[in-house]
Amino acid sequence: MIDTNAVASFFDRLAPQWDADMIRDDRIIGTILDNAHVVPGTDVLDVACGTGVLFPDYYARSVASVTAIDLSPKMAEIAREKARAYAGFTVLSGDVTETAFDRLFDCIVLYNAFPHFADPKRLIELLAARLKPDGYLTVAHGMSRERINRHHANVDSPVYTDLMPADALSALFCAVLDVTAVISDDTMYQVVGRRRR
Repeated sequence: MIDTNAVASFFDRLAPQWDADMIRDDRIIGTILDNAHVVPGTDVLDVACGTGVLFPDYYARSVASVTAIDLSPKMAEIAREKARAYAGFTVLSGDVTETAFDRLFDCIVLYNAFPHFADPKRLIELLAARLKPDGYLTVAHGMSRERINRHHANVDSPVYTDLMPADALSALFCAVLDVTAVISDDTMYQVVGRRRR
């Protein structure tokens, strides 16, 4: 079982080296954000934002605002420093499932973090409820499911579960959203759902 405190401590330890160790593929990130409907003028909730790795991508897409949240105080601290460069970007530290937001969002993006949440069904339900009508929720990874699970196999800590097959995640989405994209191949993993009116 995932221990939320252990997750926060685990990522606090990784935060200082996170950006230096990060591997990113701009083409894959572009595809993920296209599928997530991150377009000019949108209000984005970036869940488990880490050090703000997607901030430049949101800015390049001329979003209206970004509200970012991370469970790890040290990750959020680094993200907060980066956010100062962008108008309309706010960073919170805390558990997204326990945080009250004062608005709904056009897009909610959960990038490279889904296996670190203890209750995927509850998470999807809570996030779907924070979407504007016709808003989009995406869970995505910039590598294949198999690579993510191999990567996590080396972690000796109660901070993750295996990334579920995309069709199983799609089934969770279907309970509260209309699924608009499911991708699970050698390069990436993504499920996108649109809020029903």
